[in-house]
Amino acid sequence: MRSLWHMLQPVRLPSCNEKPSQAEACATKHSRLGSTMRASKNSWRRFALAAAICAACAGFCTRSTQAAPYYVTVSGLGGEPDYEQRFTALAKDLDKLFKAAASDAHVYTLTGSDATKAKLTDTLVQIAREAKPEDEFTMILIGHGSYDGEEYKFNLPGPDITGEDLAILCDRIPAKRQLIVNTTSASGGSIGALQREGRVVIAATKTGTEKNATVFARYWVDALRDTAADTDKNETITALEAFVYADRKTAAFYESQKRLATEHPVLEDTGKKEAVRAPSAENGEGLLAANFTILRIGSAQKAANDPAKRALLDKKEELERKIDLLKYQKAAMSADDYKKQLTDALLELAKVQGDLDK
Repeated sequence: MRSLWHMLQPVRLPSCNEKPSQAEACATKHSRLGSTMRASKNSWRRFALAAAICAACAGFCTRSTQAAPYYVTVSGLGGEPDYEQRFTALAKDLDKLFKAAASDAHVYTLTGSDATKAKLTDTLVQIAREAKPEDEFTMILIGHGSYDGEEYKFNLPGPDITGEDLAILCDRIPAKRQLIVNTTSASGGSIGALQREGRVVIAATKTGTEKNATVFARYWVDALRDTAADTDKNETITALEAFVYADRKTAAFYESQKRLATEHPVLEDTGKKEAVRAPSAENGEGLLAANFTILRIGSAQKAANDPAKRALLDKKEELERKIDLLKYQKAAMSADDYKKQLTDALLELAKVQGDLDK
């Protein structure tokens, strides 16, 4: 269970390049900043914050217990044997992780000669027919991409598939909560086509002009199998946690090699803004990503595969989302109302966790 100490801490979306000591300083700085604003400005800021949170977090606390995750992983054209083997191995690693994530997980992994535009199109069309609005959809692209200044393309055996093609196919999938992780070179060029409300879009490069082969995919996979990525210790790895972990590891790789970084991962999850390097409450990015569970680990994963405990696990995660949301809304609430709602939610969470532990 996420400890009460973790639950009571102010929610802050970490900067991807912060060191732990800087994170504490940053939190202190933002706390002091809020206390120095004039009351009139505070009122307007609180109103705007509440409106933004309500829009960004719609549906966070209403996920049906019947929701199921859909995972699609595609390893594209390698061009060279080394890349071909690397891309395929990463895709197969994700396949294993996702299949272990939950008994009701729908996992589709396309590699080698199966990773064609036609096969990917068929797979996404099938998911569009089967998925429900309450389900969650995740797609991860591994390989090489290209960008000509106007259009992004994911390199596949045979015809390539464009960012617009992918957007059209994913838009037809009824799942309201979606995550697309494009780890390819030039992947930043796909963000404009892919972004929409209710979808987290992560790219290995900040623009389409960063065209060198990337290493982000390697660390994205590592994030999903390293418990260190679970920073709040609630035994779930979210899209934001995985992004922060992979970004830090990517930056460290270039530093250790004494090379100029040729990729700068970014995230966008509002559907209407520019992708950012460091998602935060201040820039309005990262709220959906922080509440998008990619997979569960430890006892949470066991509970997800136990029909007798699945409903309790869903209730626990719903309460955790509610508590996180309350913390974001704190500035727009009275102190008494905030304290009462937070206390009630924490007590209910403790009860649900007790039932899970039986």
